[in-house]
Amino acid sequence: MKKIIYVSMAAIALGSCNQNSEEKKGYSFVYPDTKKVDTIDTYFGTQITDPYRWLEDDRSKETEEWVKAQNEVSFGYLKSIPFRQQIIDRMSEMWNYERISAPFKEGKYTYYYKNNGLQNQSVIYRKDQDGNEEVFLDPNTFSKDGTTSLGGLNFSKDGSLAAYAISEGGSDWRKVIIIDTETKQQTEDTLRDIKFSGISWLGNEGFFYSSYDKPEGSELSAKTDQHKLYYHQLGTAQQSDQLIFGGKEKRRYVGGYVSEDLNFLFISAANSTSGNELYIKDLTKENSPIVPIVSNFENDHYVLENEGNKLYIVTNLNAPNKRIVTVDATNPTLENWIDFIPETEHVLSPSTGSGYFFAKYMKDAISLVKQYDYSGKLVREVALPGIGTAGGFGGKKEEQTLYFSFTNYITPGTIYSYNPKTGKSEIYQQPKVAFDGSQYESKQVFYTSKDGTKVPMIITHKKGLKLDGTNPTMLYGYGGFNISLTPSFSISNALWMELGGVYAVPSLRGGGEYGKDWHNAGTQMQKQNVFDDFIAAAEYLITEKYTSSDYLAISGRSNGGLLVGATMTQRPDLFKVALPGVGVLDMLRYHTFTAGAGWAYDYGTSEDSKEMFEYLKGYSPVHNVKEGVTYPATMVTTGDHDDRVVPAHSFKFAAELQAKHKGENPVIIRIDVNAGHGAGKPVSMTIEEYSDMLAFALYNMGIEKL
Repeated sequence: MKKIIYVSMAAIALGSCNQNSEEKKGYSFVYPDTKKVDTIDTYFGTQITDPYRWLEDDRSKETEEWVKAQNEVSFGYLKSIPFRQQIIDRMSEMWNYERISAPFKEGKYTYYYKNNGLQNQSVIYRKDQDGNEEVFLDPNTFSKDGTTSLGGLNFSKDGSLAAYAISEGGSDWRKVIIIDTETKQQTEDTLRDIKFSGISWLGNEGFFYSSYDKPEGSELSAKTDQHKLYYHQLGTAQQSDQLIFGGKEKRRYVGGYVSEDLNFLFISAANSTSGNELYIKDLTKENSPIVPIVSNFENDHYVLENEGNKLYIVTNLNAPNKRIVTVDATNPTLENWIDFIPETEHVLSPSTGSGYFFAKYMKDAISLVKQYDYSGKLVREVALPGIGTAGGFGGKKEEQTLYFSFTNYITPGTIYSYNPKTGKSEIYQQPKVAFDGSQYESKQVFYTSKDGTKVPMIITHKKGLKLDGTNPTMLYGYGGFNISLTPSFSISNALWMELGGVYAVPSLRGGGEYGKDWHNAGTQMQKQNVFDDFIAAAEYLITEKYTSSDYLAISGRSNGGLLVGATMTQRPDLFKVALPGVGVLDMLRYHTFTAGAGWAYDYGTSEDSKEMFEYLKGYSPVHNVKEGVTYPATMVTTGDHDDRVVPAHSFKFAAELQAKHKGENPVIIRIDVNAGHGAGKPVSMTIEEYSDMLAFALYNMGIEKL
């Protein structure tokens, strides 16, 4: 039976819905029919129904028609919000500012990315030694609608050649095109079917890349779990590319990268998103073997730098917050490692450039940077422009000037040039955004989660905010995969705050803000800690009268979409609006799609054990939507080409909600066509999506005009 939802304004019935509906507060619209098909799986003797399994077939006409019908309803509703266009116009105005990247030298040119403001994709420019500027590569010409994007750009050793990857429709599958940088003309056939890959040149002769065999069935959803590292010799066909690693060694994620001096190939191999093997191959010797440095998956490691045979390795082995060790390349195994920059109480994320090491630390999610020389001597603590997030400090050894970026929730990302000899920095590029950050404030608080754990949260809003419980508040979270949420500027968030909103970001367990221990505390049988942390953050904001349940929205993407789905089904009373984006929402089947099996370190799988199955079933959003419960106003968002977290997760969750929830809160799903997980999405599409999120949230908090 179709379900009716009411909107509190005059609007015509949307889409092809033609059933009569009872008028209540205004005109109504009707959710599309979502048929149920008897599908039952049995896990450890327990039968689980999956009536919307048919929506997993992304190639079927039925799924295509369902997407079209849902979008008709969703966009019809969104367009009926009286101030939606006002938000789109203001966001477009704020977004329309020039953005320039830090420059980098390749061969005889200096390259940089630039976006004039509303260009769908940033353009790569270059200057010659006389300062003459020209367009080198314009991704806006790749497709008419801007949905084909640049997925990577790497230059050969002397800069005479470049290989760039393109993504079509937001897919993780890539094509790689090789061009002569002088003429900008393609030099050979396009390489195809490349996924989760860097491009690492070996001089000017060829490069290493990674991919999977083409899967059977849909390339957007079929399982891909045997990654391989190849070497492409220029002038030869792709089918003759040499397999370097990953044939008999079955690994889900494999990557190879060449040292700056071209002496070594380093190979990382993993079966999950946490823990990897590490290998080395001596490229100075013909037919040299691939030698293991670390031959287990218990920790994370990579080679940051080498000085001759001396390797500098970043590792969290016996160091949850990471350290740098040194070892000789001729005998590189664990027992020979020597501390170079030991572990500290803060999480380390290092880089190298100009002959120095830069130890970037997180102190309660805030950046702290220290500069070291190659003997391990501290040169200085780098003076940063303020409290926020600093990134960069990377470059080739011969560079005389390095660059870093600095941002926080009220400061647009500004690029600074840095002299590593003197430690002095100056503004290189400061964006001119139509937003006055001086009128806003951020502060960090620490609140107590359910089990007594102290969790930090940064709250940002206009100065002089009244704590009366009526402020529209966006609570954003992630909480997984050792990923840290550090302060950064966003036009969408800036507009939210300009409209009077509060923006709050807690550092949930499962993330990397406090190292590996913090990450592990939010994985597998401890995953509920993440949801408890998020719920406690919401309760703190309500207790302190920043907001109340009637004015509280929750948002998150990918693993953060799971966070939103889980917390809104566990505590539907606590939130007014829920915005799960590209979420992992079917926890019993996530590992059966694309590279999802690699997420098992964080989640576990329903096939591991009865205990793990029961735990996953206990919070899986798709399986915890209950009949007759009033859920928050919900807008699920996804892209039809998302092959990272397949859209079937979002489809099934939206179908469950539309079928079961009661009350007047709308439950819609907004599906971008020719879009993927998010990377490379055109600016025009991004502006509209974020505008819809803000409009949907504010309107469902009872705000009728701005």
